[in-house]
Amino acid sequence: MKEFALVFRLDDMNNAKPTPEEIKERMSWLGSVSAQNKLVDKGMGLSAFNAKVVGMDEVVTDGPFTEIKEFIGGFMIVKTETIEEAVELAKTNPIFKTGGSIEVREVIKPNS
Repeated sequence: MKEFALVFRLDDMNNAKPTPEEIKERMSWLGSVSAQNKLVDKGMGLSAFNAKVVGMDEVVTDGPFTEIKEFIGGFMIVKTETIEEAVELAKTNPIFKTGGSIEVREVIKPNS
């Protein structure tokens, strides 16, 4: 099995704070992934309001930047045989109801 990061992106800052109903639906989805034994790490939600960016020469700026179109709301790690299987799993997430998207990336491990 390979591991894939699912990176949750939000198109609208208003969706960074889900309603109780949305939280319940997302938790139900997470439970279904876990029940399939495909959950490696549930990851964490990421603040859209309190962040810093460290750049070259140790320059620190405020972020995330309001000029970007999307905000990263969180991530998780799943295990599947192929990236296509990870994509199919991602397609069932309720984030799409609020205009979000999910980036799927293979996790590269040392010596693999």
